[in-house]
Formats: sequence, structure tokens, C-alpha cells
Amino acid sequence: MYLNPKKYNLNSRVLIKQPTPNHIIIVVDRKSRVIMKDGMRINEQKQAINQVKPNAKISFQTTAPICSKTKKYLLSKNISIINS
Repeated sequence: MYLNPKKYNLNSRVLIKQPTPNHIIIVVDRKSRVIMKDGMRINEQKQAINQVKPNAKISFQTTAPICSKTKKYLLSKNISIINS
């Protein structure tokens, strides 16, 4: 079940889902590699979600390969990565 991104002040094209009440997943479904610019955008989305829900655990789910620097960056920002 996907949530309304406008509730968290995000762009309407962002896919977010909530498997548990305190866990939110940002979903990116594409084939091209996730690069550092995408990682910075995901971190900005995390900050916007945390302004609305301060204690929410944020994860990032993608089917695309992730750049190793981006992976380290996301993990350093406490964003767990789910490969599907």
C-alpha cells in the first residue's frame, strides 16, 4: 500500500510505502544505476519525512544497481537499503 507523498511535503511522483507504523520505504523502480545525485535527493526526501514523522525509520528500495559511493553515503545517513 502506497502513501500519499503530499502528506510528507514530497513530489507527487515519489513512491513511498509504510509496512509498519514507524517504518517508511522510499521506492525507486527503474533499471538505470542509482548515482550520488539520486542519493542526495533521497536524503532530502528522508529529511522531509522526518519533519512530519520525527522517529520514523527510513529505508530505500530499488531494483536498480547502486553506486558503491552512494551506498556508503545512504548508510552513513541511516537509510537502510532494500534490493528487490
